[in-house]
Amino acid sequence: MIDLKILVREFESTIEKLSKRTIDINFLNALREASVSYKQKKIALEELQAAHNAKTKMFARYKQEGGNIEELKAECDALKTKIDLHSKEVELWEERLEKLAHNIPNIPDSKTPFGKDESENVEIKKILEIPQFDFTPKEHWELAQQNGWIDFERGVKLAKSRFSVFMGLGAKLERALINYMLDFNCKRGFSEVGTPAIANAQTLFGTGQLPKFENDLFKIADFEDEENQDETLKNKHSLYLIPTAEVTLTNLYADEILSEEDLPLMLTAYTPCFRKEAGSAGRDTRGIIRQHQFDKVELVAITTPEDSEMMQERMIACASDLLTSLGLPHRLVQLCGGDLGFSASNTVDIEVWLPSQNCYREISSISNTRDFQARRAKIRYRDSKKKNVLVHTLNGSSLAVGRTLVAIMENYQRSDGSIRIPDVLEMYLR
Repeated sequence: MIDLKILVREFESTIEKLSKRTIDINFLNALREASVSYKQKKIALEELQAAHNAKTKMFARYKQEGGNIEELKAECDALKTKIDLHSKEVELWEERLEKLAHNIPNIPDSKTPFGKDESENVEIKKILEIPQFDFTPKEHWELAQQNGWIDFERGVKLAKSRFSVFMGLGAKLERALINYMLDFNCKRGFSEVGTPAIANAQTLFGTGQLPKFENDLFKIADFEDEENQDETLKNKHSLYLIPTAEVTLTNLYADEILSEEDLPLMLTAYTPCFRKEAGSAGRDTRGIIRQHQFDKVELVAITTPEDSEMMQERMIACASDLLTSLGLPHRLVQLCGGDLGFSASNTVDIEVWLPSQNCYREISSISNTRDFQARRAKIRYRDSKKKNVLVHTLNGSSLAVGRTLVAIMENYQRSDGSIRIPDVLEMYLR
């Protein structure tokens, strides 16, 4: 969440910074009205409070000089009534402003270029040469079915469309990739963590999935606070399947004040991920590019503001080097404002080469959210001056397992449809 104090104090300049993004004009108008009204009501309240304080200080002088105490008391009471009314109005406008602020995306930083959509993202560099075939390369779903690695029909039978069943060597390769990715990340200084695949609403609010993106989440239950025995105090809580381990890893430290000596915290985790993919009908409906359930290994870092840019470069290098070790051609792309995720201040996408589509496709996004998530989740650290400061949080895929398997199938395919296994995975298949 962006800083409300800065939003109110510097509204126009804040909106100007957000202009790199596409934001609905009606939403901006509502935000402007709430910001102006809150500021006006707050100033009026402060003026009334100052007047009331000045009047109350006059009581001693009135007593000494024989002034009309009752008249002064009546003036103070009238001011107190106005203060109470204005306080309620300020509170209402503050609540409205805060509710609107929950849906304001992060402010793009200087690295994020202007652009309306993914067509205006900026390529940084390409890594590894793309393979050349003397035959027409097949799509991954053809290769998966030919080799008996994935059963698409039975996935639909068990659940619904965009669910799949990994079989035989396909299932073993998926597990091998997960273990290889975790080992690779740990060698790069990340600590492995195992988290739940379910999160409550407050956790999802902390990283920015709620309230704006509830339609993309699989909500599984409303439960009561089982630890509270007082029936009148029990609260209902919503539970959701996580869309990414970013949610649980980042919120491990929600509502905590960390020690500066413990930073940076560098974490990696494997989890299944679940997304409704609302609004993506018709896109990548064949195969496993865009599934409702998929496996992913995640990178998350929690660090000081001074070190967050360096940490982002470190995370990009980790994910890119992982692809290089698998022999998969890829490129780095700086996302423009129109393609930037809600919580991100800047994002570098890593796109892997898919021969069948003759293009690069996104396999990882490494984002710096600055203090946006930390403010929502209330994650701070105590600096050398004993001051509590918001941390910076970063996250990125390392990697989307299914898409990595797709890239291996397509880049390592042979003319007869068989697939060579990357050397680094052999030991994980024994």
